[in-house]
Amino acid sequence: MATYNIGLLPGDGTGPEVLEEGVKVARAAAEKFGFSFDATLFDFGGERYKKTGEILPDSAIDEFRKLDVLYLGAIGHPDVAPGILEKGILLRVRFELDQYINLRPVKLYPGVETPVKNKGPEDIDFVVVRENSAGLYTGVGGIQRQGTPYEVAMQTMVYTRNEVDRCLRYAFEYTRKRNKTNTLTLCGKTNVLTYVYGLWERAFHEMGAKEFPDIKRDYAHVDATTMWMVKNPEWFDVIVTGNMFGDIITDLGAMVQGGMGIAAGGNINPEGVSMFEPIGGSAPKYTGMNIINPLACIFAGQMMLEHLGENAAAAAIEQACVDFLNAGVIKGLAASDIKAAGMTTTGIGDWIANRVAEL
Repeated sequence: MATYNIGLLPGDGTGPEVLEEGVKVARAAAEKFGFSFDATLFDFGGERYKKTGEILPDSAIDEFRKLDVLYLGAIGHPDVAPGILEKGILLRVRFELDQYINLRPVKLYPGVETPVKNKGPEDIDFVVVRENSAGLYTGVGGIQRQGTPYEVAMQTMVYTRNEVDRCLRYAFEYTRKRNKTNTLTLCGKTNVLTYVYGLWERAFHEMGAKEFPDIKRDYAHVDATTMWMVKNPEWFDVIVTGNMFGDIITDLGAMVQGGMGIAAGGNINPEGVSMFEPIGGSAPKYTGMNIINPLACIFAGQMMLEHLGENAAAAAIEQACVDFLNAGVIKGLAASDIKAAGMTTTGIGDWIANRVAEL
């Protein structure tokens, strides 16, 4: 029986609550499909930082490298200035573990409302592959003459051919594996960012022609991509893009699929340790109230199991979540909807875990 070493990062606010339900459902699937977890809990986050001043020690990165995957609740504390925890934990883990792919499914499930008019689950089902460790987010640049009328701020987008190629190869392979319409769309801005996205476009077509002739290649400027994600989301199968554009369009994708309460993502190192997480924040005002929606974290757990190769277990979790949404137990994804339905965070986790066991 396979046993996986999983690092749990509950984090801040409602992160521990949603992660507990994600783990509950994942364990139900493991028991059903014949594998197990050895879980290690890490308490990095706002409370630890307030008490000790420590964000993420070097020893933690060394421990993470020994794991199979990381499973995250949420990072963000109201008493800690924005950026300290996000950069010190999330970005550091992504960079130091070389999680160079951010994988974001954008899928509208039955029973979930989308703000996009006249679109249903058959129309909204695509995936964004975002380059996750280079570009503007590496902080190349600086500030001069700060605080004067002549202040200069610079932040430079830098990509190497290797960074572009490995992201594109993952996207092509993912499109082939997904086997929906076998269409990969490069999202860029070649009419203005001619150097960087000129590189992306050349590499895209060279790799596609040589190694992936079965995959149809398409291109869209980022502004057109955002318009079509709303007007014609059914046009997309897989989108591949750089770090900054990917950050923006995946949040738009979360809204298209019904909101942050259902959106999950993975920070992937195909050759190393990956991390899976719900897209929404820590929602500190709901901490301890047992009314936060855990579905996004449960879907992140489904992605985690799929990444580990436990495809049957992942499919069972997805089906159990669909059954829950179709059952109409809650009328929306917000904490207020869960409270109004007389439901709880733990109740949702129990419902889905029990359904996994029945499937």
